[in-house]
Amino acid sequence: MFDVKVPEFVVDENHPVGYLISGIQTFVHDSVRLIRKCTKPNKKEYTNIVYACSFGFLIMGFIGYTIKLVFIPINNIFVDVAE
Repeated sequence: MFDVKVPEFVVDENHPVGYLISGIQTFVHDSVRLIRKCTKPNKKEYTNIVYACSFGFLIMGFIGYTIKLVFIPINNIFVDVAE
């Protein structure tokens, strides 16, 4: 169809432009592979993900609440001693 002659520095990876073009080509190639491989989760997988995230939020909230509950009296003791 079209016979386009590409300059040598564009395909040479030792040249900065060639290095940039090579990096972009690799990124696009890897991105296309990832998008083709990705699939939507079915209902069972989705509910498992929701349960796992909810459980994680609950555990982290409980840990944060417990730490806050323990350190408020300790902090008040230190502040009262300082005054």
